[in-house]
Amino acid sequence: MFIRNLLLFSITAMLALNVNAQRQDGYWDKDRATTKQIIVGAGKRTLIRTEDLPVGTTEVVYRITLLDDNQQMANSLVSVLKAIPDPSGISQGSAGAVFLLSKISGDDKCKYAIFSTAEQTKNYLEDGKSDKACFAENTPLNKDAKRLTMDKLCFKDNSGALWFGFESDNWIMKQKIVLEVVPWVDIKLSKGWNNDNRKVIIKLAKSSDLVKKMTNSDDFCLCILEKMMSKYKFNEYENAMAIEKSKAFRDFGNQCLTEKPANVTILNNIRQDAAQYFKKKKYAEAIDLMETAIMDNGTAKVLDFNALGQYYLYSKQYEKAIQMLKAGEKIDNSELRIKLNLAHAYLLDGDYKSAKELHKKYMSQNITAKQSWKAQTKADFEDFKNAGIESKDFERILNLFE
Repeated sequence: MFIRNLLLFSITAMLALNVNAQRQDGYWDKDRATTKQIIVGAGKRTLIRTEDLPVGTTEVVYRITLLDDNQQMANSLVSVLKAIPDPSGISQGSAGAVFLLSKISGDDKCKYAIFSTAEQTKNYLEDGKSDKACFAENTPLNKDAKRLTMDKLCFKDNSGALWFGFESDNWIMKQKIVLEVVPWVDIKLSKGWNNDNRKVIIKLAKSSDLVKKMTNSDDFCLCILEKMMSKYKFNEYENAMAIEKSKAFRDFGNQCLTEKPANVTILNNIRQDAAQYFKKKKYAEAIDLMETAIMDNGTAKVLDFNALGQYYLYSKQYEKAIQMLKAGEKIDNSELRIKLNLAHAYLLDGDYKSAKELHKKYMSQNITAKQSWKAQTKADFEDFKNAGIESKDFERILNLFE
């Protein structure tokens, strides 16, 4: 029997160490564990409040042991959990049960109930009712150990601690009860970023001037939130000065608009938003969004220069259009969409000669795999007319194609 138990201990310890090597997402908080030895009078009830559960607690393991006089606990629950660092290991077969329960206990028995708020314990001492408890054990026992996770009711309305109610099953003698509670702390959640706190940051991000210009800002706001969570604990952010908070939002926002693989979706959404403004003839909004979110952050690609140049054209800012399109031309001198819009800008700015040179040079080519220079020019001239932009030289250019 001794050899078999020793073998079981060794196997369990090795499994636990292996789990510990793989998991780095949390830890048993032994410094804020609860260990209390109490005396309950014959047939009486008592309530014990645990130590405050640390921020980020996602589950607890507790052990209840009833002792006869002069008996001592063989090992503390904290020392037991050192061999089972992963809380899921506690419920993985008989090994966890052996570790938690094969400890000395007396013959006395008690019932117990667990409450998640002080309000729920109001009448327990008077009538012993446990209907408001998040967990109740109504069968008298002399020892018990369980794991409570966040999906249990005990964490639903938790106010930072647990209340254990005990009812003695001995109507003649007093009882000695040892209660041990050890919290498991999730490292990520320990920073205090619960759902309500995360919503605070999202709400603030949504109120920024840049986000108000975006029609699809979720990815951008989430990016800011993730950077905020990685750098600060929530209480650190909350206690910062207003000027520090503003700077943090500004810095994180700029980081979320840099050209990195993680930000591709954000930048593409901004481009699409600007294009939607353009289609709705909201040229000022399209220009503002492109300049603020793309150009000013140095993430512009050649087609961004083309798009912004086009927005300037339709807002009749021809010199700015020429300047922007030439900047794009320096990035890729073979991009014919920029060449065509540059020809339009010259024409609308009164420089027929420069426009004519570009048209004569490229009119036999396609600007994309499916669209020819000539067809796109005709379509663009019609769009200009529909937008109220006229030029006496439109026909002169079209005559070059004959």
